[in-house]
Amino acid sequence: MSNLVVIAYPDVATATAARDRLFELQKEKLITLEDAAVVEREQDGKIKLHQVRSTTGVGAAGGALWGGLIGLIFFMPLLGMALGAAAGAAGGALTDVGVNNDFMKDLGSKLEPGSAALFLLVVSSTPDKVIPEIDKYRGEIIKTSLSAEDEARLKHAVAVVRAARPEAS
Repeated sequence: MSNLVVIAYPDVATATAARDRLFELQKEKLITLEDAAVVEREQDGKIKLHQVRSTTGVGAAGGALWGGLIGLIFFMPLLGMALGAAAGAAGGALTDVGVNNDFMKDLGSKLEPGSAALFLLVVSSTPDKVIPEIDKYRGEIIKTSLSAEDEARLKHAVAVVRAARPEAS
């Protein structure tokens, strides 16, 4: 089961940099993410989602494959691929995996204009190695799905890392 962690940042560039660093840490097997998305509240108040995963593209690719195979049966593989890709793209666009888009938009509307938040679904992690790397971006944990006790431990671990690095304050 994944745990949701939402971290607020002063701008979208910082949130994106933190997300990209988490992807590097994932390659090092220090964290496993199910999903990661940046939500930006623009200066005019509009909410913009920056998601990594495109379910439309995945649906189109899968639909093209299945459509091509079915099209071979009826001796029209190109038509089958085209129809399958269109159907797959439509189905993928309607699919919401990971963090719910409406939830992200709702929480994003509570951010200060010009700021951003990083939404993470964390499957597993090595906190003593991940927290110091991510704390360099100076985010603030604003929401989690952790128990009150586990959330308090996470915030305490961040505070300990920050206390050990006073020059970054």
